[in-house]
Amino acid sequence: MTILRLALSRRGGNVASAVVAGAGLLASAGFVILAGCSVGPAYHRPQVPTPSQWRTPVTPAQALWPDADWWHRFGSATLDRYVGEALASGDDVAAAIARVREADAQARIAGAPLFPAVAASGEALRERQFSPGGQPVTYNEYTPTLTASYELDFWGKNRATHQAAVLAALASRFDRQTVVLSVIAGVAQDYFEALENHDLLQVAQTNLATAQHVLDGLQLEEEVGTATALDVAQQASVVAAENAAIPPLVQQLHQSLDALATLLGVTPESLALPDAGLATLTAPPVIGGLPSILLERRPDVAEAEANLHAANANITVARAAYFPDVDLTASGGFASSMLSNLITPAARVFELTGTITQNIFQGGALRGQVQYSEARYTELLADYHKAVISALSNVEDALIAVQQSSEQQRRQQDAADKAQQAFDFAQQQMTAGTTNILTVLNTETTLLTAQNELVQVKYQHLEALVQLYQALGGGWQQSQERL
Repeated sequence: MTILRLALSRRGGNVASAVVAGAGLLASAGFVILAGCSVGPAYHRPQVPTPSQWRTPVTPAQALWPDADWWHRFGSATLDRYVGEALASGDDVAAAIARVREADAQARIAGAPLFPAVAASGEALRERQFSPGGQPVTYNEYTPTLTASYELDFWGKNRATHQAAVLAALASRFDRQTVVLSVIAGVAQDYFEALENHDLLQVAQTNLATAQHVLDGLQLEEEVGTATALDVAQQASVVAAENAAIPPLVQQLHQSLDALATLLGVTPESLALPDAGLATLTAPPVIGGLPSILLERRPDVAEAEANLHAANANITVARAAYFPDVDLTASGGFASSMLSNLITPAARVFELTGTITQNIFQGGALRGQVQYSEARYTELLADYHKAVISALSNVEDALIAVQQSSEQQRRQQDAADKAQQAFDFAQQQMTAGTTNILTVLNTETTLLTAQNELVQVKYQHLEALVQLYQALGGGWQQSQERL
């Protein structure tokens, strides 16, 4: 490291003029900075081709985007309340907001070198000097000083450092919105899962009651000799199996509520068991905007680009370290041995200093930092490309899931209706003595399976709708974010 320092010192004169002159010199350095050169690459958004339309047809034909409060479309006041609680008191959202404040503070710190630094100091010294054969002499020295310093940003290092920090702060805002969207989707999915488990439990309890009713009838028929002990034993095994299926459903119901409580930031005991099921919800229509606009609607994609842009600025910071640093310092104040003479013209002093520092040898550290910054940019470029492709894939997956789960729900409803009719006919025929218990057992098993699958398909369709809203960005727009 080589240091060249030029200094001009003077005692006396007008300190105010000296400090003003020094401040003027530092201020004029700002114009020099504007004329300076940047040693880093200019940033250009990477071009990732997007399709003109989705592979899965979208209804309605016009491309639409979700509303910012898209969860209201499910028509559940309980869901609306839970989302509000999660946004107000959820730990994930609170942590994301704190990360934004951290990034803003780092941006302010990084921007400080763009302005002159001003410091005030004061010193009081009392010294006694002894001489052989003479009387001791006591000296007083009072020195208040005002100092201003500035680093000339010839190579754009400080500007790039500040820009990288500002972009990191912007990325933190995109991350916050990604967290908010994930929390809302998580609340909706956990709540829907709780309703699904409620319905499955209701189906199991209803089927258990039906199976018990059939068993009671068979036991009466056994007493009069129209049914055998085998018939009773077979139906009793059905009752036992359906009874054993209830505890796991109760467990799943409580676990889904526990997961929901975690997102809301409340204790599980504060959430009541749902008293209604999926039938209370409204399945909103399928929507989907144009693929070309998706990149402006996904906060995670915007975050990936902001990080990439910041990495590009860090390349400038690393390359600028090869070049010399130029610092200017202006200081002025008073120096006097007596307080009464402290502010007299003769006590005024000022100093102007210019320092040039050039790194000569650091064992390859500078080259390594540049290589690291360039490799980091390449890594984040791949991350950005992946974020774009993943965003497009998320929408495609959600669209096909919504479409096919809707069709599956329609078909499964038809299967459940037909299974109910077959079970009713089998019971009637068994009562009339025209069929046996095996027919009833088969139709009963078919009905139980069909009803369970219908509940699961209803949940899968609602879950697919939530995933579609999330994949489309949940109504977020990049233009809404401001530092």
